[in-house]
Amino acid sequence: MQLESYFEFLRPDDIRIAGTRIGIESVLYDYIYGSQSPEAIAARYPSLSLEQVYAAILYYLSNRTQIEGYLADWFAHGERRRADQEQNVPPVIARLRSLAAEQSAAKVAAT
Repeated sequence: MQLESYFEFLRPDDIRIAGTRIGIESVLYDYIYGSQSPEAIAARYPSLSLEQVYAAILYYLSNRTQIEGYLADWFAHGERRRADQEQNVPPVIARLRSLAAEQSAAKVAAT
């Protein structure tokens, strides 16, 4: 079996583990940055087999430069999305934040 057959290459910035909706970045984040064992990662994602987790790790190790770029782009995209969300807070979130601040102020005033 070819290593690439474990994945669905939907776009250059979207590599999924075949037969799932799980991106390779989810597994690799847990492995690289979370220091999780392959067994722990497989337990966290019930739709993945241990074999699929090892395939994702092997794909990373075999294509380190490419996948490190992929992960850097994924992190940058996440940062942009969070910044956009802070710039355009939905009214319901703004209201919830306001209520939380009011409750905190009331607790401080009561003590």
